[in-house]
Amino acid sequence: MKMKSILLAIALSTLGVHAKSNTAVYDKISAGIPELIPGFLSGYIDPKVLPNSKKLIYKAPAPGSAAQKYDDTVSAKYLKLRGTARWKLAAKDADLTFPNAAKAFSCALGVPIDKEHTPHLYLLLQRMMSDAGLSTYAAKNQYQRLRPFLINNQPICTPKEKERLKKSGSYPSGHSAKGWATALVLAEIAPDRADTILARGRAYGENRLVCNVHWYSDVIEGRFMGASTVARLHANAQFMADLAAAKKEVAAARKAGLKPNSDCKLEEEALAIKAE
Repeated sequence: MKMKSILLAIALSTLGVHAKSNTAVYDKISAGIPELIPGFLSGYIDPKVLPNSKKLIYKAPAPGSAAQKYDDTVSAKYLKLRGTARWKLAAKDADLTFPNAAKAFSCALGVPIDKEHTPHLYLLLQRMMSDAGLSTYAAKNQYQRLRPFLINNQPICTPKEKERLKKSGSYPSGHSAKGWATALVLAEIAPDRADTILARGRAYGENRLVCNVHWYSDVIEGRFMGASTVARLHANAQFMADLAAAKKEVAAARKAGLKPNSDCKLEEEALAIKAE
């Protein structure tokens, strides 16, 4: 037992942290990175050269169009999940603040995603999520599409966000962009878990339908912007350096047998609930 504890401590030391809660590495690597707004770090990409959603995605579906009618049909299916465990998970996924946004992918990755154990990965997700989210705003501001709850008058999973969401364009989904970008990068970090990670990224976006705050086409085009952002990030030297460091952290965490910092059983049960 003593030998096992020693080996675990050695493995943890390769992460640059101690078994106790120690955020020194994170504090060092995040120093000097400005915040976009309180609680959200700036991304890797100059906003002036982010993927342009106005040029990259189709026009928002017009009221009465075939595309809007399909969105209405899909929305009606997801409304049936209100009050289920999936609804509760969707409300949790709606919180884009950290550490919650990182923990959402911990079960899929199979290790904790936090400042203490995977500081480089934690910082990388904070910054790349900012890039992915910002990539959607050119089109959001252009189309100012009304969200589903303003049309169907049904509840949303985060009622405290209602007033803010009324003023924010629905198309494309920033949450979906962030979730899909995260899934793509994590699948690159742990390719043997790619199917699980990508499924979680897909569900992350679809949970916006469960919440009744996005249309299906919002989610699809959000994924496209997430993928476009990841493609652009691979041309960024600092991102690539952080990605390499994150790969080493995750490998060390897995070798040490560290467990996810989220309730994976509850998450699995919730994700098993599908819209029929």
